[in-house]
Amino acid sequence: MKKLILLIICLPLFTLGQQTINASINHGGITRDYILYVPNSYVTGNQVPLVFNFHGYSSNATQQMWYGDFRAIADTAGFIIVHPEGTLDNSGVTHWNVGWGGSTIDDIGFTSALIDSIAAVYSINQDRVYSTGMSNGGFMSYQLACELSDRIAAIASVTGSMNLGWFNSCNPSHPMPVMEIHGTLDPTVPYNASSFTESIPNIMAFWKYFNNCNSTAIITNVPNTNTADGCTAEYQIWENGSNGVAVEHYKIIDGEHSWPGALFPNGITNQDINAAEKIWEFFNNYDINGLIHPTNIKNITTEKSAKLIKVVDVLGRVTIPKPNSPLFYIYKDGTVKKRILIK
Repeated sequence: MKKLILLIICLPLFTLGQQTINASINHGGITRDYILYVPNSYVTGNQVPLVFNFHGYSSNATQQMWYGDFRAIADTAGFIIVHPEGTLDNSGVTHWNVGWGGSTIDDIGFTSALIDSIAAVYSINQDRVYSTGMSNGGFMSYQLACELSDRIAAIASVTGSMNLGWFNSCNPSHPMPVMEIHGTLDPTVPYNASSFTESIPNIMAFWKYFNNCNSTAIITNVPNTNTADGCTAEYQIWENGSNGVAVEHYKIIDGEHSWPGALFPNGITNQDINAAEKIWEFFNNYDINGLIHPTNIKNITTEKSAKLIKVVDVLGRVTIPKPNSPLFYIYKDGTVKKRILIK
């Protein structure tokens, strides 16, 4: 991540104009900084989703804004992004307090206060607040899923994980949609269990069972559109959970500790997918009550009498199926099934 600093500080921040706002709030006697990105389409009074984008350990809000970049997506989809800034730990390194190194910073309370602060100024749909992040920011997103679930609708982690022992204390107040994107050769946060983390397969299993999803995943190979990136991707989804939620995983085979699709590759970085695009497609399916679209979900492969009447995209528009698009197939008997058509 440190290799990104010189590249990022040289980029023309002024091109974002009035859309990018540097601000701060006081929480726990500490001034906490953040960067807010508000798309041009924002209109006061029209409630919009809010996406938290947490940086990794030793990184900062500006770096994450460029590295795990959602801004072009927000311009089209109309959501607001907040990039919070971590505090310095006992080693003088920016961090999120997820139980490491004796930190006493209340980052859960800070996140809740930041939601309130932003919602006091902007029209936020508080049923559609999401959290994602890189590495330590992914850990933070999992902790929010466990400890601030009454305010978080869904989470996605990129190269993050869950600490050993978190399964015992994690009990969200609602079914929690979860996405994990992780490289199998990640040298920083191992894909398999380590001395301080659960394995990614075990984390997926925890959320699958918590959400009452199908026990078996649907697995597809992501098209290897970039053969020079040194890795491939596999997509896994456990469907039909309570309230229509799903658990999704992009397994980056031979990938390292990096954000897929990043403009500034850091190690072996998958370029077959854009993590920000996949995360927003995932978030856009849910509010805090579960699947936003009809939740009468059945296994349509067993509905022999069902007849397809239309296909809609995540915005509810009738559409023609396109590769890699999340679509909802609506049948005459009322059943609805989410499908991602991969070419």
